[in-house]
Amino acid sequence: MNRARLRLATVTVAPFVLALAVHLAVLLVVGDRLPDSLATHFDLSGDADRDPMSRTAALVGGALLLVGVGALWAVSALGSPLSPRGARRLMAGGWGLSGFLGYALTATLFANLDATDSSAVRFPPWQLGVAAAVAVAAAGVGLLLSRFVPDSAREPAGDDGTARIDLKDGEMAGWSRRTGSGALLAVGLATLVAGVFVAVAISWRYGPFVFVIGLLALCFASARVSVDRHGLTVDMGALSWPRVRVPLDHVDTASSRRINAVADFGGWGYRVRHRRTGLVLRSGEAIVVRRTDGREFAVTVDDSATAAALLNTLAERRRRI
Repeated sequence: MNRARLRLATVTVAPFVLALAVHLAVLLVVGDRLPDSLATHFDLSGDADRDPMSRTAALVGGALLLVGVGALWAVSALGSPLSPRGARRLMAGGWGLSGFLGYALTATLFANLDATDSSAVRFPPWQLGVAAAVAVAAAGVGLLLSRFVPDSAREPAGDDGTARIDLKDGEMAGWSRRTGSGALLAVGLATLVAGVFVAVAISWRYGPFVFVIGLLALCFASARVSVDRHGLTVDMGALSWPRVRVPLDHVDTASSRRINAVADFGGWGYRVRHRRTGLVLRSGEAIVVRRTDGREFAVTVDDSATAAALLNTLAERRRRI
């Protein structure tokens, strides 16, 4: 585990710890004014609509909720490296959710203060609006703090300046993500329907030809991109065929690069250019692999920086064997 990922986990879990601390502090201050049974569930009008819970069960349940959700966020942060966008979303979501839960749990305690009949306790609907506002403000704080957390997928870098994943000797890792093109999918489905229509309404001789064109479009409309001990693998279509693989032995360097489908490859689909090929399903970020023979292979996919960093690490490890 590198320091960037540990820092991400710390900042992500911090709001849940803060919410729990506030919840417990409020309990210490007003605990003697709480009844033995607390109303904890309310309908849309704000009236209690379920049997009350014992004070101990309600307080322990609230604490366990914050601890449990915080643990889930910690596991997400300590798991596979995240792209910068993924890290920002994780932090904003964690801070926002902790703000919402922390406010709702604490407001429920205040709603039960000095109550002699739990059925008469009310939790006005406007409290949910305040909780949502607190969540938005907390999410904003999380986004601001994300600027101080380095990209865990780019630590450390190798001698050639390319990104690496920090793996220990003997430790293995894999990365996989599905990518696709909505436009090609729509074209493929429309062509299949057109093939059936041509075969039935015009001529059965031409229908299969149009139908095959639709199948080819669907084959290149989506793909599963994977990086593991085998190298870079691209399985196209729902049947994972055809397949393109760049073995680790053939990888010189990998990088994340933004690609313009028309300007760089002349269109969409599987493209062939001078000394470079690519599966281009859209414009945007792509993992670009420079082979040992100097040729390049590119595939457009989200989180390409993580994929490139891991591929560099695995290829470098293979060269050392």
